[in-house]
Amino acid sequence: MTFRFTTAGESHGRGLVGILEGMPAGLPVSAERVNAELKRRMGGYGRGARMKIESDQIEWLAGVRAGETLGSPIAMLVWNRDWEHWQDVMAPEADVADRGAERRRQVTRPRPGHADLAGSLKYDRQDARDILERASARETVARVACGAVCKLLLEQFGIEIGSHVAELGGVAAKYLSPLPSPLNEAADASPVRCLDPDAEREMIARIDAAKAAGDTLGGVVEVVALGAPVGLGSHVSWDRKLDGRLAQALMSIPAVKGVELGLGFEAARRKGSEVHDEILPGLARATNRAGGTEGGMTTGEPLVLRVAMKPISTLMSPLKTVDLKTGAPAQAQSERSDVTAVPAMGVIAEAMVALVLAQALLEKFGGDALSEVKRNVAGYMAQVRARTPKGAAS
Repeated sequence: MTFRFTTAGESHGRGLVGILEGMPAGLPVSAERVNAELKRRMGGYGRGARMKIESDQIEWLAGVRAGETLGSPIAMLVWNRDWEHWQDVMAPEADVADRGAERRRQVTRPRPGHADLAGSLKYDRQDARDILERASARETVARVACGAVCKLLLEQFGIEIGSHVAELGGVAAKYLSPLPSPLNEAADASPVRCLDPDAEREMIARIDAAKAAGDTLGGVVEVVALGAPVGLGSHVSWDRKLDGRLAQALMSIPAVKGVELGLGFEAARRKGSEVHDEILPGLARATNRAGGTEGGMTTGEPLVLRVAMKPISTLMSPLKTVDLKTGAPAQAQSERSDVTAVPAMGVIAEAMVALVLAQALLEKFGGDALSEVKRNVAGYMAQVRARTPKGAAS
């Protein structure tokens, strides 16, 4: 079965739905584990009032029985608690009694940096709310739910995914080497998910200053995946290269504007002798400057990705725009929003990496049941070990 996922729902609609297809039967899952990831997504210093309203938890709709996947599509629902305040605005049916009346909270002054204007023109909508409700990062709740199930699959094969904030509001954290393990346990202990206490304090100060000024802040998150076996992805076709698939998945996160693997752009500034990872006896690498991929395939080293998020487009001190109804200059509308969502973006990025790695794992090893996938992985790893030169370190 082809592995794929999709989501449905609007920011202030009834709820959000995630559908995950292609997971093998027999994978132990629990709502508790998925909800723990949803809670992590809601955290982080600088989040807005919406996070005080919502309490994201899934309901299994399909694909799970007695704590195990069935091999059929998995469907999960997260209700929006804020729906009760938006029913008249977001009601699917037209109100016959008020035919011709305009709905409340229309958005006709598009926000620079958001999907408001381009989406309104593309889909020929008079009210940009028809665009922004789906373009909202609230949609990523369903992605994180799907990614949480994928994390449970990857754990079965010793693959662990974590993240930490490397930069926020122009403050760069000191890099720790080696990173703490487990990474998320250490990062989640910080209100901004930063491993550097000095940088953490300055990040918080800048968030407070931006809030007071009605402004927003962006930053950079590093995502690390440990334990991925060599050979996920492929070199044979452009759309099967794992690094390209990871970059596309991460770039699809709202407000993300850049992705690097390993050295990333720094590799373009160095000589080849300072970029490539020498191969040691036992077929390990002396360094991991490539960030865990070569030729579109995993090398067996940790996958290391850096994800750059721009400041959120909704400003409490709005930028200039044009009113779509009148064509006159105006100030952009303000929707309830965060000062920064960089810490939460790291959790979303983990989910997207998990989805891509789960797809690549099942693409290579296949199997309708978890037990079958495990046999296939064991056989492949035995083959890889057999290729290690005799006498080399294991």
